[in-house]
Amino acid sequence: MRRGLIARSLTELPDAVFDARLKRVREAMQRAQLDALIVYTNNTRPAGVSWLAGFVPYWSEALLVVPREGATYLVAALSFRVKSWIERVSRLGEVLHTPRIGLKAAQQIAAVKSDAAVGIVDFDGLAAGIAADLYEGGPSLILCDASAMFAELRGKADPAEVALAQKAAEIAHRALAAAPGETLNAKIATVESAARDLGAEEAYIAAAPDLEKDSRFFRVEGEAVLGKTFALRATVAYKGTWVRLVRSFCERQVAQQAAEQFAQAVAQLPDDSSFSGFRSWLVEGCRMAQPLDPLIGSRFGAAHAPKPGALVSVQGVLEVNGRQVPVGAPALLGDKGEAASLLVDPLFD
Repeated sequence: MRRGLIARSLTELPDAVFDARLKRVREAMQRAQLDALIVYTNNTRPAGVSWLAGFVPYWSEALLVVPREGATYLVAALSFRVKSWIERVSRLGEVLHTPRIGLKAAQQIAAVKSDAAVGIVDFDGLAAGIAADLYEGGPSLILCDASAMFAELRGKADPAEVALAQKAAEIAHRALAAAPGETLNAKIATVESAARDLGAEEAYIAAAPDLEKDSRFFRVEGEAVLGKTFALRATVAYKGTWVRLVRSFCERQVAQQAAEQFAQAVAQLPDDSSFSGFRSWLVEGCRMAQPLDPLIGSRFGAAHAPKPGALVSVQGVLEVNGRQVPVGAPALLGDKGEAASLLVDPLFD
């Protein structure tokens, strides 16, 4: 369950932003001859619906239905008592409440056109029960996977999305900069508290407590002993946009060299050849519903290479003077041959 404040800002996300996104989606639906599009959301897969309608669930699940003509509507498993809140934070034509969201969504679509062609974003990732209800509610509907179409639309960030990512990055940077405390748990608590005070709707803090032993990040359970060098990573969400930022606590000379190598490698993206000197690296970004989906990296190749103009979060581990140094920050990939740029610099001590 999400714990931060979720509220809509008409300044940061005016109606015109959603109208422009829906226009692009409907143009793609027209080309694909789709009568409707369905996008699933829950608290771990909020990114598709938040991009189109601004809705981010605290818990439970819902389906956003985008007809090729007419207003979008949300079919939510949430109770009617949160209807007014959903309407306040979202850009929707209607909110329908039912425990069987697939059944209701299919019935609504079939009532307009019984044999409508319906594209489903991330169809393979949809729960089997919801898929079965879609078939039951609209037995003559033609259901197909619209993942590739939607991923293409999400490939390049629009100005509003870039601005939200910049805000999220600034929150993460300020929160990680405020990490006093003698113990690792005290540092983590300070970072998370600072992120939430700065407006994060969610914040997850992970740690690599002793870089001489292991450079991998994990959520700390109980007490962990700090090594001479260690690192913290903040994953922050703001208005549906997520970023990751790393702070490494190590020698200044080592940190400076790591920062330079990292910036040089990021600047070349989506060309990943500059990461060849890294022990490991990963580029994440939003393709469909997951806010930080693995795109390319040292462990699985170029499965989903990001496009020019994409927003991504980049992480890596460098070895400098025999020391392992985690690095990581959000970046905007260059468009029209421009170099990619970091939204904020990684933090080092």
